[in-house]
Amino acid sequence: MLYSQRPVITDRPVCTLRSLRSVALTVSDPKASRDFYHEVWGLTAVDEDGDRFWLRATGTEHHVLDLRPGDTNSLGGISFALAAPRDVDEAALALDRIGVPMLRTPGMLDDAGGGYGLQFVDPEGRTIELSADTFAVSSQEPGGRRAVPRKIAHVVLNTTDIERTVQFYTQVLGMRISDWSERQMAFLRCNSDHHVIAFNQATWPSVNHIAYEMTSIDHFMRGIGSLHAHGIAPQWGPGRHGPGDNTFSYFTDPAGLVCEYTSEVAQIDEDAWLCRTWRRTPELSDTWGTAGPPSTSVRTAMAGIPDLGARSLVTPRDADYFYGAPEMAGIS
Repeated sequence: MLYSQRPVITDRPVCTLRSLRSVALTVSDPKASRDFYHEVWGLTAVDEDGDRFWLRATGTEHHVLDLRPGDTNSLGGISFALAAPRDVDEAALALDRIGVPMLRTPGMLDDAGGGYGLQFVDPEGRTIELSADTFAVSSQEPGGRRAVPRKIAHVVLNTTDIERTVQFYTQVLGMRISDWSERQMAFLRCNSDHHVIAFNQATWPSVNHIAYEMTSIDHFMRGIGSLHAHGIAPQWGPGRHGPGDNTFSYFTDPAGLVCEYTSEVAQIDEDAWLCRTWRRTPELSDTWGTAGPPSTSVRTAMAGIPDLGARSLVTPRDADYFYGAPEMAGIS
């Protein structure tokens, strides 16, 4: 069924998203992942609680990555910024009205970054946090030469129903579709960045990859050079994507999750931008023509493993709220 033919979920978004704040990942060895992202990737470890770790980039968010212990790789959650606590309260009322289950009602967050927020569970089990009033931090070397990320650029998620998932994020969270890659990928924005989240049609829900933005293309290339010095080569890249016009170079971390350096993400003029559908061809996947095809290992890592998320922790009003469970795709 085409996206435009689906029933309307809500006639207005529950909130106005300001930016992508952070991503939480559950991994079997958080310390090994912490060491990689702190010592090699360029993030800075800012807080810890046992075997849970928070890491920041050079931007103004307290942290961009939250590493948690678990038996298998999974998405712990995605955090988006709202303007003020009142927006969080209003979003909670709107979410309840349309039957979106909340994992955490509005209140002070016990996260290392503080703030006031809520958490809800999307129709494929992902935990989404909406927060405001988090701890302020100052920028670190915004114009310096260190080849380190300044923020999370975007998160790409695998979905079993791209049309339905895109409808949820556009109607409920007010995100806008910047571009399509045929009907295989959708790129969504909440501010001027071409995309802060993207969905990839797949067999099961999982994390595809997380991209970290470098300050410039020079920082991007020196970041790749720094990884080379650690004996780590790109599994795809460097190159430049058609959708988003951003540079890319993909690697895998110690947990086997895919991380990307990127830079020069296209900026959107809301009054002039036209959404397009890009063909999935090598010359549009990499307009430079330098990257070659992605390796088999990185394709496998991008597919991830089935992730049920927080489905078991909430009881939605609508019995058909959740979809895309692995058993529905024949995965035991």
